Amino acid sequence: MTVRVQSDDFDIASEIEVLTQGRTDIGAVVTFTGRVRGSAGGRDLVSMTLEHYPGMTEVELEAVEADAHRRWPLQASLIIHRIGELRPGANIVLVVTASPHRHAAFQAAEFLMDYLKTRAPFWKKEVFTDGASAWVDARDSDDEALQRWQSIE
Repeated sequence: MTVRVQSDDFDIASEIEVLTQGRTDIGAVVTFTGRVRGSAGGRDLVSMTLEHYPGMTEVELEAVEADAHRRWPLQASLIIHRIGELRPGANIVLVVTASPHRHAAFQAAEFLMDYLKTRAPFWKKEVFTDGASAWVDARDSDDEALQRWQSIE
């Protein structure tokens, strides 16, 4: 299990290689990469700034990652979440799950992403080409996605 919060970009292939190197017990690797879109709500973006609460954020991410390992037979996992000012097209988040079988790897990755979208202590501010800016609010659809995992223990 690995959690990192960082301003630097990450290389997806390198991260997978490090996580799985020498592991013959892994039959499936699932990845999700979140990226900054070029627009939001029909408006063009200049950037998105991600802030967090140092120390608390890592503890929260480690707790949800441990929960995923309790729920599914994972051999390894990785969460990388970037902070700071990011431009459209930049990587924001990487989630990697590895398991003997694909079903567990897919479900665990989806569970981790649903958590990150709703409960992880990150704050996002979008800056638009017209000079306006706005903090991003949670969406009801993200909360609904997370609720389905509460009945699956």
